[in-house]
Amino acid sequence: MTPLLIPLATAGLALGLLLGLQQIGTLVGRLLPVHRWGIPEALLAGALGLLVAPAGALPLIPPAVIGLWDQLPLILLTLVFGTLLIGKPLPQLAGLWRPLSAQMLLALTLAFGQYLVAGLAVMLVLQPLLGVSPVMACLIEVAYEGGHGSAAAMGPTYERLGVEGATALGLAMATVGLLSSTLVGGVVVVLARRLGWLATAELGNADLDNAKQGQGNGPAGGAAVAVKGPELPRQPAVWAVNLALAGLAVAIGWLLLAALQLLAARTGGGLAMVVDVLPVFPLALIGSLLVRLVLERSGRAALASAPVQSRISTLSADLLIVAATACLDLSLLASSWLPLTVLALAGLAWNLAVVLVLGRRILPSPWFERTILEFGQATGVAASGLLLLTMADPHDRSDALTPFSIKQLLLQPLLAGGVITVVAPLALDRWGLTAWSGVCLALVLLWSSLGLVLARRAT
Repeated sequence: MTPLLIPLATAGLALGLLLGLQQIGTLVGRLLPVHRWGIPEALLAGALGLLVAPAGALPLIPPAVIGLWDQLPLILLTLVFGTLLIGKPLPQLAGLWRPLSAQMLLALTLAFGQYLVAGLAVMLVLQPLLGVSPVMACLIEVAYEGGHGSAAAMGPTYERLGVEGATALGLAMATVGLLSSTLVGGVVVVLARRLGWLATAELGNADLDNAKQGQGNGPAGGAAVAVKGPELPRQPAVWAVNLALAGLAVAIGWLLLAALQLLAARTGGGLAMVVDVLPVFPLALIGSLLVRLVLERSGRAALASAPVQSRISTLSADLLIVAATACLDLSLLASSWLPLTVLALAGLAWNLAVVLVLGRRILPSPWFERTILEFGQATGVAASGLLLLTMADPHDRSDALTPFSIKQLLLQPLLAGGVITVVAPLALDRWGLTAWSGVCLALVLLWSSLGLVLARRAT
């Protein structure tokens, strides 16, 4: 029994320490009111974890615990996506078209713009100074949009195409993206609150209903309305049922991924390349959709509690940020600081420009709540976007999550580790950096122009 008890004890210790750090971060955050400065409490808890990690200033956590924490982000992100659609009624397609189309066009603009600004940074700065491989122009998208999982999966491909240490560079870039998405995004939320960009803090109930239906492009005037958030059910049975529903959605995602892997093994070719790097969490979103659909069609939708599903999602996102931050390898950031700094600043500047300039013009009201989700996703991971949305809309009044979730379902097979992420370095290597950057420029102009045209027609 001893060989079995040791891993179980380590897993229990890892989970207990992670939850303890999260609680300490929450308490310290409430004492210091870090939200006023735009610092999420989960990031504060992760910084405490980094301090007591084996490589930290006060190494108290065993290496085995850090090894388990390092595997948690993908698991927790899958659980986040498994809860997204279970607790809310499925939207009517007629009212969803406007926000969904705008969300997709903004996301495509962000992604291809990352390729574009990376190409310019490599051509104008990194190649003249360091003589780097042109394929490094794919690093922002794979690390910012795709995160650590996509960076690790695509690293060997980049190395074969001439990017020395590509896996380490990609992981370091993903680390920078995770930190900047929460820190910079938090500051942007604070500024938005002071500048009056948060429509859900300003709209009355009637105006908010109009905003949920996508009517108008900006927040309507009105007095601030104090809204009490939904109370969490305390019955253990409610929590058990909702955890089971979320687990069922995740299980469906794993089954779908296994089916795709089986199909890819038989067919090979491009499908195998995509499936090899395809994470499970977008398929867990399909599972969430299917579970909700069955509940509604069978008349058992009341089994799904929106507050409980939201709490499961929020806690999972918080723990993801804590674990990922505590496991950061700071040596990766120090070893290649110059290319990382140039690419990280280029990607961050582009994402901020799209959020602050294009987002308010393309997205329907409430535009900020919708666009801060995209900033978190396009800079760090989807959980970062959910964390920022919770800061901007703590009572979940904006209905920004539904079109974002469906957009993820449609675009995840293409971007952030999908087909485009896999094909991009191969196309760049074959066409050359100048031609590839020209194609990305044309696509950025196309997507952004379509978004602006649709927004103008909707007004």
